[in-house]
Amino acid sequence: MSNETFIRFCAPTMARLKTGNMFNCTFANREEMAGELRRLNQRLREKGLRILPLRWNEGKALLYLYRPKMLEEDLSNALSRRLLAECGYSSGNASCCLLQLMERLRENEEFPHEIGLFLGYPPADVDGFMHRKEHFKLCGMWKVYDDVDGAVRQFVRCRHCTEVYLRRYAQGCPLDTLFVAS
Repeated sequence: MSNETFIRFCAPTMARLKTGNMFNCTFANREEMAGELRRLNQRLREKGLRILPLRWNEGKALLYLYRPKMLEEDLSNALSRRLLAECGYSSGNASCCLLQLMERLRENEEFPHEIGLFLGYPPADVDGFMHRKEHFKLCGMWKVYDDVDGAVRQFVRCRHCTEVYLRRYAQGCPLDTLFVAS
């Protein structure tokens, strides 16, 4: 996995602007993936981050970089808990929910609608996507059904963060120095 690809897809989570990001990455085999993720998690742990493979398919892994504390907070929101329960999640515990998400991703090619809760999207927007799909107000990093101004500010922050991180990396800044501790 190239550092540039990692930054391109995960800068907002690295900078603590978002709970999580997902991206696909190619590996020769599962053993290579497991070794690389194990080494990366050793470096990430001290910054309050973790990376997991959510799904593996024909040499490609869907990777999830996230902040466990932020995810626990996000999933403890009353609307988030209700939406997860609607989708059959048995617990509000982030670790249990992640395991259930992984099962759902393995069972289906399509992403489950509740996945936005794991990425730090506002629960009201995830609810809108699940129940009023065609009535969104704005489409950016996600479809916005509620707070358009707040979403626009977040889109701009995330885009700017990615640009700054890519520029700093290109100028020789080591990857490890780009991770903001929680």
